[in-house]
Amino acid sequence: MNAQTYSFEAANVRHEHEMSVWKDVKLAPGTILMPGVISHATNIVEHPELVARRLIDWAAIVGHENVVGGADCGMGGRVHAEIGWSKLAVLAEGAALATKTLWH
Repeated sequence: MNAQTYSFEAANVRHEHEMSVWKDVKLAPGTILMPGVISHATNIVEHPELVARRLIDWAAIVGHENVVGGADCGMGGRVHAEIGWSKLAVLAEGAALATKTLWH
């Protein structure tokens, strides 16, 4: 597949353990992983520090320059709009926390 960025579920508890698969993968130069760090499968809004931890864990596997946070899937129709917007706000806040740690 010729793609720059790969987006996939990683926050959903059914998939979070799958990050270990990437430990043996050599990414092509310029390839970016966009693991979901907020889940569409629950109405619980993640804590920003959990989002940051997930991003930091991914960065430890594939390098901080190769990770950008995403959502597991679209929020529309799965969670109430207010919850979806809250999750996206937490994604931004958690990414900012991770950035301070990873790009100090």
